[in-house]
Amino acid sequence: MKIVVDINHPAHVHYFKHFIWEMTKRGHEVVVTASEKDITFKLLKNYNINFINVGNYGKTVLNKMLNLPLIDIKYYKIMNKIKPDILVGFGSIRAAHAAFLLRKPCINFEDTEHSTEQIRLYLPFVKTVCTPSCFRQDLGKKQVRFNGYMELASLHPNRFIPNPAVLKEIGLTENDSYIVVRFVSWQASHDFGQHGIRDKIGLVKELERYGRVLITSEGEVPPELSSYQVKVSPEKMHDLLNFASLYIGEGATMASEAAVLGTPSILISSLVGTMGNFIELEGTYDLLYSFKEGETALNKARMILSNPKIKDEWRMKRERLLKEKIDLTELMVWFIENYPKSISVRNG
Repeated sequence: MKIVVDINHPAHVHYFKHFIWEMTKRGHEVVVTASEKDITFKLLKNYNINFINVGNYGKTVLNKMLNLPLIDIKYYKIMNKIKPDILVGFGSIRAAHAAFLLRKPCINFEDTEHSTEQIRLYLPFVKTVCTPSCFRQDLGKKQVRFNGYMELASLHPNRFIPNPAVLKEIGLTENDSYIVVRFVSWQASHDFGQHGIRDKIGLVKELERYGRVLITSEGEVPPELSSYQVKVSPEKMHDLLNFASLYIGEGATMASEAAVLGTPSILISSLVGTMGNFIELEGTYDLLYSFKEGETALNKARMILSNPKIKDEWRMKRERLLKEKIDLTELMVWFIENYPKSISVRNG
């Protein structure tokens, strides 16, 4: 089978890397396409995953609107030469459109309910949309639900064993207390008009009372915080998250990654309450807390960082989650190898 996997965000590299490796090992031909976003290309290169560069949508709403049809056309031409049997992506508009024109199936994964414009643009053209069971929208007959999270495609213990060597690179040990802070650019199409941490400097200075603060950011940070930026290879970020005392930040993906790793996680975003995976991680598993403003989030951070047994408590919560959720890569492999019969099996 010839499979195209489309990547449009650094997180998608993690979602699909084990699927790419496993399907290749099984003898399938896997072609990876990718657009430039943040560290996407760097991650793919660091994982030795060859890819076709399909371009960059730009950062502004106008640029994205203008580039969408141009990249669609470019993508269709690439697919017409490759002639895939099936296309796979995460919320991929271009893969859905190209697959429709080529009369080939496209399977999109989705977990972001507020990506309403994106979903409208691809839903009529895909064959199947796979969402977590906690996804709050009904996408109709094309929707297939799975009992897990996208993050478990790469962070399930079947796939990920944390390596403490990353700590030595930045002068830390497993016994040190440190906090990972994430700032985002708010330039994704579904993030326009939203916000996160208002007082970045004040937040970092307060957290510093409890341990070393390590900042990861999509864009430039205030000059006063530049010395806090963490300098490790992006593929080692999950190792860093695993051993952290706390994750706190605007990045939703990293917040859920920390939670499924068993690291106390705090999300600060005006989008709180709109995403089913966060509602479940907080309400059912108590692994994550979400706030719309920084001051209330900071109060929760103080409580967590003052508890010397917090990591043990979170480890037990994570064990419960892992007993109840699936290894998503395993499902991906089975579902796509057996497609379309797998739809009736899954829904039955």
